[in-house]
Amino acid sequence: MTHQTKIKGYNSMGKLAEDICDLRYDALAELLKAMSEKLFLDCEADEKRGRFQLSDKLWDAHSSVAEAAESIENAWKICKPHMEI
Repeated sequence: MTHQTKIKGYNSMGKLAEDICDLRYDALAELLKAMSEKLFLDCEADEKRGRFQLSDKLWDAHSSVAEAAESIENAWKICKPHMEI
């Protein structure tokens, strides 16, 4: 697998981050959950390959992103009643 260093259509990570963070919070939470799940799968795959240090760091990242998703979900619960959906 080749890991890309850029996302097509984006010349900077700053612009990508801005566009992602401008998603409505429920959509942002969904994206963060999907990212957390992917990091978990990568963690498991690397553990099976004996890459324990990498697996541990991917576990940490998975946990942090899952926590971020939960925080954004809570932000959405605050905002949702005040939005026209």
